[in-house]
Amino acid sequence: MPEKKPQTFANHSRFDPLFHFFVLPVFILSAIGGTIHFLWHPSWHSASSFVISVAAVIAVLKIRLYALKVQDRVIRLEERLRLATLLAEPLRSRIPELTEGQLIALRFASDAEVPKLAERTLAETLFRADIKKAIQSWRPDYWRV
Repeated sequence: MPEKKPQTFANHSRFDPLFHFFVLPVFILSAIGGTIHFLWHPSWHSASSFVISVAAVIAVLKIRLYALKVQDRVIRLEERLRLATLLAEPLRSRIPELTEGQLIALRFASDAEVPKLAERTLAETLFRADIKKAIQSWRPDYWRV
């Protein structure tokens, strides 16, 4: 099995080809076609086709967002457990102060790097992108979809 490409800040985001390049464009084009058909030939049939196509686009997007939110919740739980084992007591009691975005970004930091980065995050209120840019030793997450 081929080696996976090492993850960095520059290449950590991913596309799901079937979703991003097939399903989403098909539904968006369908909604555009339904809109054009309704505007050129207004009728109850074209109106219902337009509403259904727009509802389908919204459903596809919401289903994707629901899956991402579940992944974020799992990552948040994993990182809280990880931080509880890696941080010393003064910082351990401050884990609840970290936002969801901060926890999600900290997952990319290596175990050796997490304590100092978590402390800096709490002290400076770093945002997700700032945390990711500050990581020196990247811990890849190949499971995120």
